[in-house]
Amino acid sequence: KIGIIGGTGLDDPDILEGRTEKYVDTPYGKPSDALILGKIKNVDCVLLARHGRHHTIMPSNVNYRANIWALKEENCSHVLVTTACGSLREEIQPGDLVIIDQFIDRTTKRHCTLYDGQHSTLSGVCHIPMAEPFCTKTREVLIDTARKLGLQCHSKGTMITIEGPRFSSRAESCVFRSWGADVINMTTVPEVVLAKEAGMSYASIAMATDYDCWKEHEEAVSVDKVLKTLKGNANKATSILLTAIPQIGSMEWTDTLHTLKVSTQMRLMNTRD
Repeated sequence: KIGIIGGTGLDDPDILEGRTEKYVDTPYGKPSDALILGKIKNVDCVLLARHGRHHTIMPSNVNYRANIWALKEENCSHVLVTTACGSLREEIQPGDLVIIDQFIDRTTKRHCTLYDGQHSTLSGVCHIPMAEPFCTKTREVLIDTARKLGLQCHSKGTMITIEGPRFSSRAESCVFRSWGADVINMTTVPEVVLAKEAGMSYASIAMATDYDCWKEHEEAVSVDKVLKTLKGNANKATSILLTAIPQIGSMEWTDTLHTLKVSTQMRLMNTRD
């Protein structure tokens, strides 16, 4: 079963057949919105709008833990997500897709673990490894799909996640470039971390909407500019999902998911054991 977390402008429930809505609660509170259950070419899917279907939740206030927990409780083995981002590299042009493989965390206000000692459902402290945050096997499917569809897609990239909701200053944007970040958004962290703790295969389709504000003689990022680019290019990410999900559903994932599960279990420290 595939969980889909849709970012800004990329959470259209029409991609699912036989849709039903399900409102749930979790030990961490309520998810961002109802879970939309349905199928994509006979593969069970669960769609969740990260910011709510009317985009009412700002990045810092997204209940990332509840979102991931809800998808895990629905028995999702994979989480495929979409996210709008700014480009920090000349070669990543607005409208390009990036299948990110690394992140830099610049957030400050978010719950970054399911194992916080406050919920009896999970005990202990989880020191989850993050050398490879995103599922390599799932990323390869997305990259291959994008290429077959003839889309401009970068096969790797480092995402820097800032707290938001404001955009970067020009000085910050230049610093992030000097650190080796390729794209910038407000939501990858802690979502990818929590999915890893939950033992789920997580991969992200990032879509560049602008050049942030580092590039001289280029219009600085604005909401209008982001939405304009998203509107013209959201179908790219959707086409990848519609093509990749049936392929993922036909593949063997036992070893991959077992490795993810064991990785979490081996990193748990629990004084009660």
